[in-house]
Amino acid sequence: MKVLLHGCNGKMGQVLTRIISQMEDMKIICGVDREPNKIKNPYPVYDSLSKVQEDVDVLIDFSNHLALDSILEFGLNKNVPLVICTTGFSPEEKEKMKKASEKIPILNSANMSIGINLITNLLKNIAPILYGDFDIEIIEKHHNQKLDSPSGTALMLADAINSSLQNSLEYVYGRHSKTDKRKKEELGIHAIRGGAIVGEHSVIFAGAGEVIEINHSALSRDVFAYGAIRAAKFLVGKSLIFIQ
Repeated sequence: MKVLLHGCNGKMGQVLTRIISQMEDMKIICGVDREPNKIKNPYPVYDSLSKVQEDVDVLIDFSNHLALDSILEFGLNKNVPLVICTTGFSPEEKEKMKKASEKIPILNSANMSIGINLITNLLKNIAPILYGDFDIEIIEKHHNQKLDSPSGTALMLADAINSSLQNSLEYVYGRHSKTDKRKKEELGIHAIRGGAIVGEHSVIFAGAGEVIEINHSALSRDVFAYGAIRAAKFLVGKSLIFIQ
């Protein structure tokens, strides 16, 4: 499988470069990065998708949401499946992905780890059972270089909960300057930034007599890379599909 790695010189791009280099059934044949000469890679790196000449089977993206238009244009023009692992997309940008998925296979997830995706499905089942007697809060922790806040994963978890409750909850981001009591329909989302934390997420169901907490910790960025690789292998050869 021939891979185009978009954002190849970023932290996740380099993790993927290392892991895929050890695989026999997948190879990165080119990369794209806004700083193409920042790192010496074992494949050609371009500063724009428009300069890519190689034929590829799939594009894996770990870059920035601002690059979405060029990624979708490349995928549509070349008929290439897209694994989009970037976070921070606006509702309008997500709609663009959905529209493009009418013509090419696209998988977009704010978190590529298996554990987070299992927890997401779990939350859809337990939130309607617990909500009547429990308040729901989400805490996410990441390294001090992360740009978006709250994390895409925290919003992914919140959306899973909210969708199972007919989207009746109101997201409250922190509680700075708030002087009134917590409302039942609030879903608190809190961000911590510090050090080299890879990614930690906690969903708290707080009741009158007990607290249920679901936690996930990413101990290495490798888990996101392996998830992206599994997604790429799943998409290639598929007909139209959109997974978010």
